[in-house]
Amino acid sequence: MPTFSYVARDATGRAQQGTLDAASHHGAADSLRGRGWRIVRIEAQPEHGDWRQGAARYVNPLSWLPTRSVDIELSLYQIAVMLRSGLTLLSALKTVAENTSKARFRHVWEQVIDSIQEGASLAEGLSAHRCFPPLVVQLVRVGEQTGTLDAVVERAAATLERRRLVFTSLLTALSYPLIVLVAAIGVAIFMIVKVIPELQKFLQAMGRKLPPITQALLDVSTWIQTYGLQVSLALVVAAIAAWLFYATPGGRLMVDRLVMRVPIIGHVLRLAATAAFANSLGILLRSGITLLDGLRTVELLHRNRFLAVCVGQAREAVLRGGDLASGLAAKHAFSPLLPRMVAVGEAAGTLDEVLSELTRFHEAQLQVAIRRLSALIEPAIILVVGGIVGFVYIAFFVALFSAGGVRT
Repeated sequence: MPTFSYVARDATGRAQQGTLDAASHHGAADSLRGRGWRIVRIEAQPEHGDWRQGAARYVNPLSWLPTRSVDIELSLYQIAVMLRSGLTLLSALKTVAENTSKARFRHVWEQVIDSIQEGASLAEGLSAHRCFPPLVVQLVRVGEQTGTLDAVVERAAATLERRRLVFTSLLTALSYPLIVLVAAIGVAIFMIVKVIPELQKFLQAMGRKLPPITQALLDVSTWIQTYGLQVSLALVVAAIAAWLFYATPGGRLMVDRLVMRVPIIGHVLRLAATAAFANSLGILLRSGITLLDGLRTVELLHRNRFLAVCVGQAREAVLRGGDLASGLAAKHAFSPLLPRMVAVGEAAGTLDEVLSELTRFHEAQLQVAIRRLSALIEPAIILVVGGIVGFVYIAFFVALFSAGGVRT
């Protein structure tokens, strides 16, 4: 029969802890309730062989990878389901921790459980860890205050999932062309540095002169071999200097502002930012959070510093008695439709509903913009890659024809 360890409080409020044998988790709980005790925690003692599974989990290097958004989403969904099923919060958190495949994330949940047992709320326990976005912490705090924790936790998980899918689609559209271009440049450099020079030695041994196009390619190859190390070092130094500049508050603000002004890409980023702002603020307002607190939370969610500053300025305007719409009208920040519709929502008192409609509209527009961006980038990449690889191959085959005695 399984053994369970427990922590409970008797009728006088004094803590009681120990172990007992029971057929199941519910059987152990019924036994403790029969004593008139209030249950704080019940957990099964590890059976023979469990330590091996635990050791394997911690030894696996993949289990120490950083926590991803999808890990948090899955855990929140599980907590919501277990809370609706009648489990206590601590039991739900313990189950989530035991079923987490990543040791680092498991340790986070264990710390949250410890903080709750010490008297903290779930929101306070989550706020101590940077992996949980401020949006989740705010929603959980509201859920604890209103007694709707299961619904609010599920809503937080759905919001994170929505943001992740939008970010993934945007990243995919921008990263694919870059990967293709880098691969094409790598192939071209390999042929210039390795293949063409060997062919040059062969032709020189035969006493033949290289064709002009091949000679031009060899001149490029010679220049790369001569100055390649210096150029590489210069690029590394420039990359480090750019990273250090971006790490400063002023540098990051300048770069993030310039990124939003890039043609085509800036438009896509503005649509994504507008959808994220409307979705996050709308969720917070519908959950009962005040506008000022919601704006403070949304400000922390934006990775783009320029957008975060715009949201902060909008919050300051509301704090001074102004309206939200005028604070969101900064140029090259959000979609121009956002401040107009927000003004309508503020006047009608239906800001949360307006934000919900804005979310759906801009997410649909974002998907269209991503498809258009892919349609524009792919032909451009084909032309660039085809030009690079085609020039190298033409130079290569012209040299082969010259080696075979064919005049070019």
